[in-house]
Amino acid sequence: MTYSDIVLDHYNNPRNVGTLDSKSNTVGTGLIGNNEWGEVIRLQIEVSLTTRVITAAKFKTFGGGAAIAASSLATEWLKGKTIEEAARIDNMDFVAALNLSPVNLHCSILVEDAIKASINDFLRKNGLEELSVAEIENADIEEEEDIFH
Repeated sequence: MTYSDIVLDHYNNPRNVGTLDSKSNTVGTGLIGNNEWGEVIRLQIEVSLTTRVITAAKFKTFGGGAAIAASSLATEWLKGKTIEEAARIDNMDFVAALNLSPVNLHCSILVEDAIKASINDFLRKNGLEELSVAEIENADIEEEEDIFH
């Protein structure tokens, strides 16, 4: 399998790796994984309570190069967007931007789900109505602490 130059760049030089304070009401956390593919993504956003603009985004991903690259790219795309704009990011946007092969399509789906999960976590923490999105799969993930610590 050959990765595109942009996948290799994000894999070798991932942007915004790290953790935000998941207890803060300005931070939304999405934890998505699939044991079949062996990939787990934790994506966090920090959102302004007054403007609903994403001011920071961080990720930690266990998985292949395409999953890491898509997570890294997502954090770059998310900063500066409103949560409504972020919710419109589609997995096919990652496929096109990273030139992902059909074998790596699932990575783009996981990242899209992680974005939506982080948005809904932020909305839930702040007593706001969650976005109407497709069901987010996070089966087989019990506790974030078990995976990332």
